[in-house]
Amino acid sequence: MRLLKHKSKVAVPKCQILELPRILLFIALLPVILGLPFQAFAEPLYSPLWGFSLDLPEGYEYTGGDMKDRFSFRNSSGATFDLVVYPGTYQSVEALANDVKQRIGNRGEVNYFDYHNRKAALMELLFSDGGPSGRASSGQKANREGWGLCVELDAKPEGGGKPGAKPPLLVALAYGPTGNAALEMLHISALDSIAPSAAEQRYCGPVSEFTWPRGELKKVSLRGDLTGGPVVEALIAENDAAGAQALVDREFAILRRYERSPLWKEAWVRFYRAIYRDSWERIADPCFQLERSWAVQALHEGTGLSEGALAAKALAFVQGFSYERNLMGSDFVNLVSALLEGKGDCDSRSMLWAVLLSQADIPACMMVSRDYSHAMGLAGIEGTGARFEFEGRKWLVAETTSKVALGLIRQDISGIDHWLGVSFE
Repeated sequence: MRLLKHKSKVAVPKCQILELPRILLFIALLPVILGLPFQAFAEPLYSPLWGFSLDLPEGYEYTGGDMKDRFSFRNSSGATFDLVVYPGTYQSVEALANDVKQRIGNRGEVNYFDYHNRKAALMELLFSDGGPSGRASSGQKANREGWGLCVELDAKPEGGGKPGAKPPLLVALAYGPTGNAALEMLHISALDSIAPSAAEQRYCGPVSEFTWPRGELKKVSLRGDLTGGPVVEALIAENDAAGAQALVDREFAILRRYERSPLWKEAWVRFYRAIYRDSWERIADPCFQLERSWAVQALHEGTGLSEGALAAKALAFVQGFSYERNLMGSDFVNLVSALLEGKGDCDSRSMLWAVLLSQADIPACMMVSRDYSHAMGLAGIEGTGARFEFEGRKWLVAETTSKVALGLIRQDISGIDHWLGVSFE
């Protein structure tokens, strides 16, 4: 079992909306709220003491710990996840990883890397004795396998930052019975969901960073016919499209495990939440450059770029994308490729629109429907049109796959009970 760093890009593989006369398809529902609030799901687990967060795949249940420095979880398939924080016990990540290896008799390899200016280690786990509680006997065959992560946390104000102070360290072990290959993606996804601090909640996960190092920044050009003005130049890391698509493919494979599960809604929300987190920093500069370009255009036109005007500009941008699906794959174009190549389906466009708004400090999220096979954007801005209530707020809807104004929705897909709200924050 080996997790390798990649140096080459992966192929980019994706809601279908019928092209019918728009006058017949869309209705403006002036400040009318349709039905009941959406159903919302739990946010990732967060430690106010240490500042890290964790977004485990659905179905893991808390099995033990002290709810402070130690946590253990397990799912019905036998996947186990243990997390411990050491406030100042070890001098370094290397010391902690070596101690873990000795204590559980681990036979797997350890790889050290830098994660967002933090020291980190990714450990292949091969050990015995039914769990990380004791050392394997000499010659005993490994009956547990998985992956582990060690990473530095932020120093606490009361004790950190002093010369020679030992950094607080987090170690997480995700493992299960050997020979169950279906669990490996759960282990990797669980570890990749760890954000050591608030800063990494909008940065690709540690396993993604190790597997697909982002590489050097390169200048790219966004198509002028999509931006509504001149060509916009921005910076993207050279491996961001490949890394983003790898995460999409992995999380889609996990999502398929829940197709017939009562937790399918929660799993669907987590799928989009993982993509949003992974994409935020990757496309931050293009989003900023687009906003600045639209602001300059508005200035030349003698108007200001209000929240509503920015939302409309961003909507027109994604509405101009070419339609693309990959029914044999993840059916979601990663946001880096969607942005650079001007392509995607309803959910990739809706999420990209939400990111464009969120990076401009405009509240935004999205809604998806399995019944309608569709997705739409949601914005917390003023304006007339259809609104949906979600998380105590009445959001203005945005149709991203047909060229219509904010607040317009097809009448045949306006049933509130068929929609699921997706919050990213």
